[in-house]
Amino acid sequence: MNEALIRRVPAAALRDWAVGCLRAHDLDQDDAVCLADSLVQTSLWGIDSHGIARLPHYLNRLSHGSILARPRIRVTRSGPATAQVDGGQGLGIIVGHRANALAIELAREAGVAAVGVSDSSHCGAVGLYSRRAAQAGLIGLAFTHSDAIAAPFGGHVPFFGTNPISIAVPREGGEPLCLDMATTAIPWNRVMNARREQRSLPPGVALDEAGEDATDAQSVRALRPLGGTEYGYKGYGLAMMIEVLCGPLNGNPFGPHISPMYERLDEPRRLGAFFIVIDPRRFAGGAVLAGVVALMASELAQQPGAPQVPGQPEAHTQRERETGGIPVEAGLWREIQAWSARLRVSPPA
Repeated sequence: MNEALIRRVPAAALRDWAVGCLRAHDLDQDDAVCLADSLVQTSLWGIDSHGIARLPHYLNRLSHGSILARPRIRVTRSGPATAQVDGGQGLGIIVGHRANALAIELAREAGVAAVGVSDSSHCGAVGLYSRRAAQAGLIGLAFTHSDAIAAPFGGHVPFFGTNPISIAVPREGGEPLCLDMATTAIPWNRVMNARREQRSLPPGVALDEAGEDATDAQSVRALRPLGGTEYGYKGYGLAMMIEVLCGPLNGNPFGPHISPMYERLDEPRRLGAFFIVIDPRRFAGGAVLAGVVALMASELAQQPGAPQVPGQPEAHTQRERETGGIPVEAGLWREIQAWSARLRVSPPA
């Protein structure tokens, strides 16, 4: 980031601005607050690829009608521990929270739950959902997929999406441990942010149309799978399995058959997600799991190099940004100003 071109905006100001923009698109108050809170929380964690920078895109699709402000979300309980949520072309974060809450409810009843999502849209950072389960004392797993962005291992033409996975477990006396990662070297939204801010990318994470390494964000046509040129079969294999869970299992299209995120804005994307929630109390170590996890994290911190546990960098960034504000780069600030004028909503102070 070019610090000279960055504004620091309080989280509350960005949240209020986001709610105003979403209300101007006819979202009801609760949904607008849910989405705004989720995006701002993601920015507080430092996951800027999926934070408040994504709101202009959601507003754009709402304007084109490919995302519906007031969808008809349908829930079908298919068994004592399973359910399907039809998102009705709604905002993926709203649909995702609805499905994840249902998975939490079912897991309390049955010990474990699996809930699939169909006909939805981009659901933001999947750590939003796994953390919610862990904060309730449960173990949360969340998956989603996207259009063809990532090259398969051994190829250079995009086929799968970034297809992230998140797993979160409760920790006594602290925030949950939370793994939240893409199966590609970087998330695609990092490419979009680099294009908007005219920044280059690090080597080894993306490919151009000819399959050569791309550091110019404008020339990127595919992301490399996690593991790079030698071990990328790991990220590629994981992406394929997540694709099956989120796409075909839920009756959604896969990879190249999904409408691209930033193109053909009139077309619904029909994205899926998959949530698994586990009640640890149903297992031998469940009663003391959170305490043992806290002990594990403490012992790790005492190892040479003081290793951090998954979720710790995000917690540190949140403390910093709660006091110093969320960084907003020049390109995003221009988009905020443009949407504020278009919707007649006061920009964040």
